[in-house]
Amino acid sequence: MTPPGERWLDREAGPLVRPYALTRGRTRPEGAGFALIAVVAATGAPPGDRLRYSPDHARVLRGCSRPVAVVDLAADLGLPLGVVRVLLGDLRDEGLVAVVEEARPAEGRRPPSGVLREVLNGLRAL
Repeated sequence: MTPPGERWLDREAGPLVRPYALTRGRTRPEGAGFALIAVVAATGAPPGDRLRYSPDHARVLRGCSRPVAVVDLAADLGLPLGVVRVLLGDLRDEGLVAVVEEARPAEGRRPPSGVLREVLNGLRAL
């Protein structure tokens, strides 16, 4: 048994709970996935059975109180992107979050040549 003040944390390695434990072994959300730059937001629907959700589900839901990109949400919460996607999938299935804006590639548009040049120079520097 862990003494009352002791936390499950290794100072060098971080939390000892592995990502697959947070998602109950799932690596992908059920249904459609979430693009990195897809914007998600809470729908405002009240969460039903609170016992079904983990504290991490609640953190993700709070993080979606305003529209936020999936990748930014993962960074803000300090959780792996795959974990955030699975938890978002659970919340989406319950109607608690929704994708507000899908990432769509611009058709027929190219980035300015300066951007392409900088990318090329960066690749050469590697």
